[in-house]
Amino acid sequence: MQEHDIIGLEHLKKHLQTTVAKNRIAHAQLFVGPSGSGALPLAHYYANLILCEQGDQVCDKRVQDLSHPDLHFAYPVASTSKSSTKPVSDDFASEWRQFLQSNPYGAMEDWYQLADIEKKSCEIRVHEATDISRKLSLKSYEGGAKVCIIWGAEFLNTAASNKLLKLIEEPPAGTVLILLTENENLILNTIRSRCQVLHIPKLSTTAIAKALQNEKQISENQAYIAARQSNGSYGRALKLVENDSEDVLFEEWFVHWVRTAFSAKGKPSAITGLIEWAETIAAVNRETQKRFLNFALELFRQAMLLNYRAESAVYFETKTGFDLSKFAAFIDGHRLTEISESFEMALMHIDRNANAKIVFTDLSIGMTKILHKKA
Repeated sequence: MQEHDIIGLEHLKKHLQTTVAKNRIAHAQLFVGPSGSGALPLAHYYANLILCEQGDQVCDKRVQDLSHPDLHFAYPVASTSKSSTKPVSDDFASEWRQFLQSNPYGAMEDWYQLADIEKKSCEIRVHEATDISRKLSLKSYEGGAKVCIIWGAEFLNTAASNKLLKLIEEPPAGTVLILLTENENLILNTIRSRCQVLHIPKLSTTAIAKALQNEKQISENQAYIAARQSNGSYGRALKLVENDSEDVLFEEWFVHWVRTAFSAKGKPSAITGLIEWAETIAAVNRETQKRFLNFALELFRQAMLLNYRAESAVYFETKTGFDLSKFAAFIDGHRLTEISESFEMALMHIDRNANAKIVFTDLSIGMTKILHKKA
């Protein structure tokens, strides 16, 4: 990534440039940013600054096309018919090159889909951490620094985290390790405490809109609508513009769900409808289930903002004719607190491979009680 490829984040680009110019590069760094905010492009750009002298176009090109021998990547993978029995990132090098060059602001689920591992249990395992240690212990090919970018560091399992901790505590000379995560609380505390942390904010609506206009040649009005709905994620904004989003399906699931939950009070047979709905969601893969839960929770939050007349903060526009303003009257702060707790519990259970039908049935019955509770 070149500087002009990074959307917004001017203050962070200047900060990284300064650390390189003054030779104040921490050997272990943690970039924390929400999906689509640009943590991966920023880390790639930083690696370019570290590995290449200013004006060295040959070196720049090698970093950009991922052929530089001192630049390494690690990311969540899973075993497939094409990978080794103990899969590592190098088994998916061609897919990763395609992903980083075509969709650098993509979300983790986009990577899973491209690598055809969406239905697998994806992690960064101990043999990956061993491979990272081996690569970084070798002498630099170019005689300078060695950089390893770990995307999705929250997917490091316990054994891999402990292995990586040893590397961070005793780093080989000239090594720079950059961990990227959406949630720093999921990183082992002993690792997090030894890293220099850089927080990356959501992208501004203006920055996203301008980038969409430049890349997609759409009108200013279209760009700003997509930018507002993207909630700070350029990757999501691209999906909205390209009409390649699950939002319509998710909205249909949500509308059917809440309408059935509302009718359950005076219509016991509606419980059957909730169980059938739970079976529908349970039939899709775990990552889709998690994306739906996050979508639904955000829709509840948008409804509460509308209820409290904070219209300026409401960016969601329905695609199925669902009237969010009427629904908003039932969502206040107290209900949202209970809803958020229920969703967090469901997400945790899905993450731990709980029976999805039971999780969503339990969530639905609990939602019925919350929605019918007196304000």
